[in-house]
Amino acid sequence: MFPQTIVDFYAGNQELLWFTTLFADLACTLVLYRLFGKAGLQVAIALAIVLANLQGPKLTVIFGLQTSLGVIFYSSIFFATDVLSENYGREAANKAVRMGFAVSVIVLLMLSLALLYLPSTYPGTAEFSASIHNAFETIVNFTPRFIFGSLLAYYISQHFDVWAFHKIKSLTGDRWLWLRNNGSTLSSQVVDTTIYSLVAWWGIVDLVTALQLGAAKYLFKVIIAAIDTLFIYWARANFRRHTVHEAA
Repeated sequence: MFPQTIVDFYAGNQELLWFTTLFADLACTLVLYRLFGKAGLQVAIALAIVLANLQGPKLTVIFGLQTSLGVIFYSSIFFATDVLSENYGREAANKAVRMGFAVSVIVLLMLSLALLYLPSTYPGTAEFSASIHNAFETIVNFTPRFIFGSLLAYYISQHFDVWAFHKIKSLTGDRWLWLRNNGSTLSSQVVDTTIYSLVAWWGIVDLVTALQLGAAKYLFKVIIAAIDTLFIYWARANFRRHTVHEAA
């Protein structure tokens, strides 16, 4: 998809690629919010959880730490729910959590049904069809485990995130947005990371490796939470200026 020069550049600069992906992901979430308001954030959550689940099995090394690629996309879900909590209230955030849960279940069902179709055996396309089917089978066969772990972690941690956000807000009022954003996210990410690491990874890898993956994942989530604080301030300011238009 990308020119070879870009592929070669990022092959030698994986940390820069990680930051590029992170900022692109958060920027896309803000664009959806800017264009479609609350509905845009709901779409962003559904999109992020699908991407995180599909890319969850892919491991890479960033800053010398092995981690799942899904951490970037999954962490942006917490950003989107915090924006919903801040601007639209607890019920809007919880509704988005339930919508994301439903989307994940539907994606898992549709992927499983798609895998039941046999690849084409027509001359000229049989080899290509078989290779695509095998690649697709690899993803789908791993995906249910990661989706189950993700769904369990997602449903529990997201509701905790919304609760913690509003609990902190009840204590601080409208001040210290950075505190409720980071406080709710970092505490709920402990819950999320622990559940996901044990359910999704333990059994594929040994317990020590699963916990190491979880620790690395949490560290990256801390970095993401610090960075997305700037974005959530923009989202609140934009909302208060009444420049975010709700979809009809």
